[in-house]
Amino acid sequence: MDRLYLLLKYKNTLTNRNNLSNLVPEYYKINNLSKLKSVSLKLLEFSSQAKDSLNLAKANRFLGGYYKFVSNNDSSFYYYTKAEKIYKTNKDDLNLANVLFNKGIIQYYVGDYLGSEISLKKAYFIYINSTEYDKLYGTLNQLGLVYNELKEFENSEIYHNKALLIVRKHQLQTDENQESVCYNNLGFLFLKQAKYKKGILNFELGLKKRNLIAENPILYSNLLDNLAYCRLKSNISNDLPDLFFEALNVRKRIGDYTAMVGSNIHLSEFYFYNNDLKKAVEYSQNALEIAKKSKIPLNIIAALKQASLVDKVNSSKYSEDYIRISDSLQIVERSSKDRFARIELETDELKKENTNLEEINRNILNYFMGTMLFVGLLFFMRIQRSRAREQALRQAQQRANEEIYKLIISQQNKLDEGRVMEKTRIAKELHDGVLGRMFGLRLNLDGLNKRDDDDAINERLKCLDELKIIEQDLREISHELSREKYVLVNNFVAIVNNLLEEQTKINKAKLISKIGINIDWDLLSNTTKINIYRILQETLQNINKYANAKNIKIEFKKDKKGNLILNIADDGIGFEVEKKSKGIGLKNIVTRIHESEGTIEIKSSKDKGTQIKITVPLDSKSIKI
Repeated sequence: MDRLYLLLKYKNTLTNRNNLSNLVPEYYKINNLSKLKSVSLKLLEFSSQAKDSLNLAKANRFLGGYYKFVSNNDSSFYYYTKAEKIYKTNKDDLNLANVLFNKGIIQYYVGDYLGSEISLKKAYFIYINSTEYDKLYGTLNQLGLVYNELKEFENSEIYHNKALLIVRKHQLQTDENQESVCYNNLGFLFLKQAKYKKGILNFELGLKKRNLIAENPILYSNLLDNLAYCRLKSNISNDLPDLFFEALNVRKRIGDYTAMVGSNIHLSEFYFYNNDLKKAVEYSQNALEIAKKSKIPLNIIAALKQASLVDKVNSSKYSEDYIRISDSLQIVERSSKDRFARIELETDELKKENTNLEEINRNILNYFMGTMLFVGLLFFMRIQRSRAREQALRQAQQRANEEIYKLIISQQNKLDEGRVMEKTRIAKELHDGVLGRMFGLRLNLDGLNKRDDDDAINERLKCLDELKIIEQDLREISHELSREKYVLVNNFVAIVNNLLEEQTKINKAKLISKIGINIDWDLLSNTTKINIYRILQETLQNINKYANAKNIKIEFKKDKKGNLILNIADDGIGFEVEKKSKGIGLKNIVTRIHESEGTIEIKSSKDKGTQIKITVPLDSKSIKI
């Protein structure tokens, strides 16, 4: 069963909409335009019903691309404009640039060159700050073509050269042969300015690409035909008219009517310059016949213009037809430009109506919220007293915790004193016991070295036994020392780690902590330790309540001046630092910092997180500057 049928059979769910969205590029690759259109329309319907702005923008973009492909410029412009508004609202810059680029091409097709310039410039300023180098190249290339039509030749040359630079810098050469495209556009620009030598140079550079005729026959035929025309205008007869015929043959194989019209017109001009009026008329008639088959007005008026120049017998008739069709074409172009302007105006008005509707809904919601707020205020007043009592209990508990913490720190100091006394004892034991016995043994062995009788041998054996005993004593002392390491983690660090561990349990935000190993915590006073601990505790509580952060970073370190630095940072919603806070949390933090003779720096802004830097002295009452 067809996958599309199954998707359309299911309900309007996000999964179904996403699947429809993924189907469109598949149909585009296999050139199935009918299903591409039907899927895009169904996606548009479902997304509109569900108010799914992401898929709604995609649906409009897909339809814009479909109508561009079938040359329905009005419909293409309409859908691209709707997609543009949605991407702009959603701040989806890259998709917005893609829509603007395609919209600019449509405007170029209908002769709205100023509108095309505006759309392409908007796309350019987005792509220039991205890594979408192929799209940047395409935008620069199209801007060069627009400025060529506007006869701003200097700007056209600048943008074509920029496109060429992007191709070379980022090695964008594919089977599209971007470098040869740039040379062809530059050559055509110089041809239009009658700078034929420069034109010839660029066309020849474009033709140097290997396998060009196999990879991109359209581009190959354009380069050949343009090179031949430049030589014709320069009175250089090299390879003429062979180049014209070679280009024409390639175009016939491709079936490109517009290009075939151009080739026949150029051949007509060639024979006219060489006074072969019969062949000049013959090729002008060929051009007119092919142009009528193509049913493209621009092809017809180009062929009529050439026919009126070389066919003196029917010149007046061709001129009349040329003027009539040209005037009609101008009216159509003006009409297209007006329709494009109306489409943009209508989408703006629709957006304004939606905004007004949203405002009405917002007012209704505000009235409802006001009523609920009044009811909530009554409820709040009833429970306020119980909250006040609860707060008093919490403050009392906090004071008790501080006292307990002071006892913990004092106990730690006593443990440290005992540890020092134990080490002093071990040092005395080594000095007075082991070293004394070693000295006695050395003297005995010294005397025994002068004797070699049996008694001396027995005495040496006794000395060896004594050395074994001393060795055992030293091993026991060594074990005591290894068990009794002096550099232990201070109780303060352990308590801080416990606090951070609790934080990871109550908040899903990723917590990264770092405590410098070069900090001598014994230098920090108990009062400062308590203040630092409470500040960290209060800050984490604020992050949990208000910040809505995804990442939290805590760092203790010692700066080069000997101060203790505490950095606390989060990527939450932030707050206005200058705005006066109604709570007492921040005031308590500032008070504790002043009590510890330290400083605090707070940096925060809306949606950019908060950074707090606290600096306190380690071993004195003032910060070292």
